[in-house]
Amino acid sequence: MQIYNNSMNNINVDVLIIGAGPSGCVSASYLHTKGINVKVVEKSSFPRFVIGESLLPRCMDHFEEVDLLECLKEKNFEVKKGARFLKDNVVCNFDFSKKHTEGWDWTWQVPRADFDKTLTDELIKKGVDIDFNTEVIDVEFNKDNSSITTVKNLENETSTITAKYIIDSSGYGRVLPRILQLEKPSELSKHSSIFNHIQETNKPKGEEGSLITFDVLDTQVWFWVIPFSNGTTSIGFVGPTEYIDSFKGSPEEKMKELLKTSPYFYNRFKDEDFLFSPKIIKNFSKSVKKLYGDGFVITGNSAEFLDPVFSSGVTFATESGLLAAKLVHKELINVSVNWEKEYVNYIKDGVTVFSSYVKEWYTGNLQKLFFHRPENPEIKKQICAVLAGYVWDKTNPFVTKHNRIIKTIAYLLEMESNKKEKQF
Repeated sequence: MQIYNNSMNNINVDVLIIGAGPSGCVSASYLHTKGINVKVVEKSSFPRFVIGESLLPRCMDHFEEVDLLECLKEKNFEVKKGARFLKDNVVCNFDFSKKHTEGWDWTWQVPRADFDKTLTDELIKKGVDIDFNTEVIDVEFNKDNSSITTVKNLENETSTITAKYIIDSSGYGRVLPRILQLEKPSELSKHSSIFNHIQETNKPKGEEGSLITFDVLDTQVWFWVIPFSNGTTSIGFVGPTEYIDSFKGSPEEKMKELLKTSPYFYNRFKDEDFLFSPKIIKNFSKSVKKLYGDGFVITGNSAEFLDPVFSSGVTFATESGLLAAKLVHKELINVSVNWEKEYVNYIKDGVTVFSSYVKEWYTGNLQKLFFHRPENPEIKKQICAVLAGYVWDKTNPFVTKHNRIIKTIAYLLEMESNKKEKQF
């Protein structure tokens, strides 16, 4: 049993990190190894349930760089070597070992409660100060850009933390965007999700029982299936908010009715019990007016959340968390940082690529590329690299030309199909 440190003192630190998820842990681990005095505050107690259970190979680079990979390997999480997409009896399999960009060719499917706690347990072993059950209620910035953060514990006792810098990795809590009024609507269409875990009593043997699958039920609606090594499976539906809302009744009743819409998976899951009441997240895409300011930087889902269809959440969290920590460290040792160029432009480059894929997924154009037969092996390798999280590789045409290449090829494929139909 873990004993949480909740001593509420007025303290001074170099860097305050808000949130102990993957982004905050990567930031904390990097700064701690550099000898920076770090404090992490986390509103929840761990383990805690959170969504975002499918990782991308790119984030393995981040965990390795900050010495958090080995503790994760010891947990024997379900290995994810690719992903399967289904639509109208057509199967599209992506194999991460067959991608355009060099890099990791596997990652994990993880129950986030276990995954996140493994990270924080390792940080505590390393000597990182983490206060759980500690909520940020106010932040004030001084003229020298240092900050005074007021926090409270479960007993509503308050204290203050003075820091030279704040890294906001609070995820859906979006602490600084909320306090500093930095939130703005996402440019993506409004989608919602409903999800749950089940303990499979008759999980299929072999690959079928371990493979992550996206069952595309309609251009706008899809169903995820993410098996874990502990015998549980995450299942969830994503669709336009009005579509999810159209299913009446309790969350359990909604989920059971939605399961009927998946011919491929219905028999596998129809008799399984939910491990908790299904959770619903409405209009999940988020954005912010700016990613940094004097004395603070925003990372991960606190800054931008796109859509779960390509599992990019944790990867953007760790990518931005690591880069933010590196740049904060440079400032603390009096090295000049161009935050707009070195942080904003870099992160937005990756976000913009993935945003194009999300938008073109829901227009149906990307789905045409996935499910067109015969497959084009070179195009598939280039798309696979993006799906593995390598969205900064400028040698990949599906990165550099992301804003037009998908719709262009989809148009050509449609013209080709129309031509064949006319011939017959």
